[in-house]
Amino acid sequence: MEERLTELEIKISHQDLVIEDLSQLVLAQQQTIDRLLSDLKKLTNTAAASGIPGMVDASQEAPPPHY
Repeated sequence: MEERLTELEIKISHQDLVIEDLSQLVLAQQQTIDRLLSDLKKLTNTAAASGIPGMVDASQEAPPPHY
């Protein structure tokens, strides 16, 4: 019984470490996603301000002639 309890404690300790590692990985990925979204927004705004075709807000464009 003692040996079985020790095995379970070891497994739980290992799982705790894995969960912490995964948590840190998810946090790092979310920070990367947030940074990329911010960069994309800046680039989109810069392109729209520069008048690059296709980067203008669609609500400001006239509908195509076939409508």
